[in-house]
Amino acid sequence: MPGTLYIVSTPIGNLEDITYRAVRILKEVETIAAEDTRHTRKLLSHLQINTPLTSYHDFNKEEKTAVLIERLLAGASFALVSDAGTPTVSDPGYYLITQAIAAGIAVNPIPGPSAVTAALAVSGLPTDRFAFEGFLPRKKGRTKKLEALSSEERTIILYESPHRIVSLLKALQLRMGERRVAVCREMTKVYEEVVRGSLSEVIERLEKKTVKGEITLVLEGCRPEKKHKVIADSETVSRKGSKHLRFLLSNPQDEMP
Repeated sequence: MPGTLYIVSTPIGNLEDITYRAVRILKEVETIAAEDTRHTRKLLSHLQINTPLTSYHDFNKEEKTAVLIERLLAGASFALVSDAGTPTVSDPGYYLITQAIAAGIAVNPIPGPSAVTAALAVSGLPTDRFAFEGFLPRKKGRTKKLEALSSEERTIILYESPHRIVSLLKALQLRMGERRVAVCREMTKVYEEVVRGSLSEVIERLEKKTVKGEITLVLEGCRPEKKHKVIADSETVSRKGSKHLRFLLSNPQDEMP
């Protein structure tokens, strides 16, 4: 009888956020497949868990998936974890899960921490409908993606690095106008911070300091009554602000000269 693949959520910062069920599963499985075994070993050491680890990341996922599927079919059970939060959200776990499902192997979720839902919950923005986009393209396709999101009515959630966050906020403001935003930094960690306000207010605050840590950005969606204006203004943006916008999109780490 085939074993089970458990998709286990782990803390995004505060180790106390691990669930009782997650701890039990991590102890019971034969092996834990981890994105970074060095990072996961610290968590296991804290929890006094001695289950063997094996690496599973973008560079070995096809080769390692074949091995894991073979052992799962033979009856072994595995846990899949990411560096932090829920696996398959902006990490390589998706490939393993699709292959396991195709092979008829049970795939069970062990819910827990997620930077996406944590940031959304404290953002102060509508939570009934949202769109998670992860990291936007660095260069190719970035302009088209921003154009598509400009008319998105749902709350938008993005990931961004600290040294590019101000440039991203400026590009969002230029393309979408003023909107409410929450920049959530170092969620659940010692220096956790949520900066809320309009895009211009948050840009002004962040420009005055050095931003560090992992960031989840929550952006207000396009209000229906303004949706037609966003579309109508797109040509104006292209004419009058195209140089500035192209600079921000192609040089996300720099400021406009």
